[in-house]
Amino acid sequence: MSMTDPVADFLTRIRNGLTADFDDVEIPASRLKIELARILREQGYIEDYEVGPSRVGDVIRVRLKYTEDRRSVITGLERVSRPGRRTYVNSREVPKVLGGMGTAIVSTSRGVMTGHDARRTGVGGEVVAYVW
Repeated sequence: MSMTDPVADFLTRIRNGLTADFDDVEIPASRLKIELARILREQGYIEDYEVGPSRVGDVIRVRLKYTEDRRSVITGLERVSRPGRRTYVNSREVPKVLGGMGTAIVSTSRGVMTGHDARRTGVGGEVVAYVW
């Protein structure tokens, strides 16, 4: 599989892990993907993550999060900006996900942050993904 969109791959591996009821998934590490994992943890969508060596480069081991009755905490993950079609917004256009119930992840000049933080900081950027 060619890795034309590592972020889509990151989201898909998490999605598949949840569907298969896995406790954790391993994803090839990159700076951006580590930032995505950090935001997912901060927002309570995943239990935790750690970065460690694998046979080829580093991997992010993401510990998935479920409710008491083993339902996934994440109900949806959507890639927004794609390599072929980038989506940029200014701070006033940062989208709200599910009326504020979900989280937009935005890559800004000040780092990767939630849409909420981007609006508060007054920065726009590339809308990487939606999580809810």
